[in-house]
Amino acid sequence: MHCTGQSVSKFEFVNFSNVQVTDSFWKPKMDKVATVTLAACIDQTENKTPRIRNFMKVVKGTGEKHEGIYYDDSDVYKALEAIAYSLKTHPDKELEKKADEWIRLIAATQLPDGYLNTYFQLGKLDKRWTDAEKHEDYNAGHLIEAAVAWYDATGKRSLLDVAIRLANHIDSTFRLGNREWFSGHQEIELALVKLYRTTKNERYLKLADWYLQQRGRNKGVYDYSRSWIKPDYWQDQAPVYEQTQITGHAVRAMYLYTGAADVGTLTGDLLYLKAMKKVWEDVVHRNMYVTGGIGAAGDNEGFTTDFDLPNQSAYCETCASVGMVFWNQRMAQLTGNAMYVDILEKSLYNAALDGLSLSGDRFFYDNPLASLGQHKRQEWFGTACCPANISRLIASLGNYVYAQSADGIWVNLFVNSKASLVVNNSALSIETTTGYPWNGNMKFKVVTASPKRFKLRLRQPGWATGEASPGDLYHFTNFSKHEIILKVNGKPQTLEVKDGYVVVDRTWKNNDEVEYILPMPVLRIESSEKLTQDQSKVALQRGPMIYCLEGVDNNNEVWNLLMPANPSFEAIEYHVLSEPVIALRGNMQELSADSTGQSTVFRDKLVTAVPYYSWANRGSGPMLVWIPTKIQSLRINSKE
Repeated sequence: MHCTGQSVSKFEFVNFSNVQVTDSFWKPKMDKVATVTLAACIDQTENKTPRIRNFMKVVKGTGEKHEGIYYDDSDVYKALEAIAYSLKTHPDKELEKKADEWIRLIAATQLPDGYLNTYFQLGKLDKRWTDAEKHEDYNAGHLIEAAVAWYDATGKRSLLDVAIRLANHIDSTFRLGNREWFSGHQEIELALVKLYRTTKNERYLKLADWYLQQRGRNKGVYDYSRSWIKPDYWQDQAPVYEQTQITGHAVRAMYLYTGAADVGTLTGDLLYLKAMKKVWEDVVHRNMYVTGGIGAAGDNEGFTTDFDLPNQSAYCETCASVGMVFWNQRMAQLTGNAMYVDILEKSLYNAALDGLSLSGDRFFYDNPLASLGQHKRQEWFGTACCPANISRLIASLGNYVYAQSADGIWVNLFVNSKASLVVNNSALSIETTTGYPWNGNMKFKVVTASPKRFKLRLRQPGWATGEASPGDLYHFTNFSKHEIILKVNGKPQTLEVKDGYVVVDRTWKNNDEVEYILPMPVLRIESSEKLTQDQSKVALQRGPMIYCLEGVDNNNEVWNLLMPANPSFEAIEYHVLSEPVIALRGNMQELSADSTGQSTVFRDKLVTAVPYYSWANRGSGPMLVWIPTKIQSLRINSKE
């Protein structure tokens, strides 16, 4: 193990429990998760699927068989985690009572040695820990994450004690027991880091590192010759230190690399950090959709070859986009570079948020960038990882907004909110007022009992400086530099920028105010010529939002539209159902048949583009993110 034994993080994100979100964009979504989405998850978990029933069967001990899939326990834990986050921002005694009820049942299910898994406890206990693919430690990881969130939100140790016993069982069985093993579905690595941060017990950090060290060193733990699974499917093709390219199952990869970034940051292991940067570059430069989604293929729920990013068949699993948020948060933390938060924001506002309907009770598992109308939001899924995953992400939004370091405060996401934090052992708070993401006007107020010297760092998004992404996969074609305005107590300031953050270094007094204005022009995006599916096409962006053309706004047809050479778009106030959004309206050319039906003609057509996250909420219909600019690409587009 190559490490300094000291954390190399540049800052620490402020915990959600210390952030009060009042944002007009995010707060209604957090409330919707609390009142609608979690109710749907509970109903499915208790009444419409056997997930809770499996725990009851174990407790009864009547020898009944397990129902469902071997990883279904994890959905219970993810729902509990989402409930924990939600209770902090949206207190609900009945919801808390339901969670306490589930936790008592889970605790009663646990065996005396700490083991807990309903699939194996219902008739297969002699087979436990014999098949790396059976998600035992994946389930355990989600239990641990739920336990830490529950403890943070409520102060109750009920689930945390269960998690500690389970983690101790796993550690005794494998690391301390010197038994070869690796996780078939990574998750436990990042969860163990959370447990370490909460308990301060180094045992769990060592176990997380042990799990990482097992990859690429398979000595018979899994027989690849008898399975369709190959090593790169679950990133077992090489030790984590040596990995440089993204491969295989997207969600597994995101959880693995989040855990590696966590462990590398806390231990100072520079080999982990070097590997993470290389893999990240491979993702962002060669394998990421313009929405921030990842994983092009459905057959492996993941990656194929570099620059293979089809639109209509794009898989872009919601869970993978949630994982992109996790991983990029950790990469930002260990580097202090805003480009990672840029990708976090792109994934959050587009690819991940698209997974939840505006009503809060319908979901997307995969998130395509084009549709003929065959895609429809679903009430639930047989493999139901996505509903609870997007729920816990939205409910925990406060985890991603602010960060703190020894020398100051970092503002990463622009969310109307108030945070309580500590800088140089002094307590203070910061309040953000903004209409983001629909406008770039922001004010930050410092509340402090006495004057304090520190640096306030405000992220300067790549889209505001002309960078479509940190790599060269996408670029803006019409970007012209607009002034970014910074004022302190009404006085204009010169921008000092370092690693993508505008830095304001001064002695702050109570109620000092910073005004920060980011221009939001409508930007046109073209892709690298290596993305063959997107050639002679344009995508639209305003602020952090990627836009799409949806049939319901455009006479039910979008596949016959061409983007003119120099289009003009107007940002307008609009509604998608009851959701207030900023839409884009402008002229395009419509291809249609002439009166004889013998030839085609072009006519000007006023079109409306809506934020990508909001599509398919008004029924099924055609949709496009990439809009053709040539008739040849139009024909190719329609056959994709």
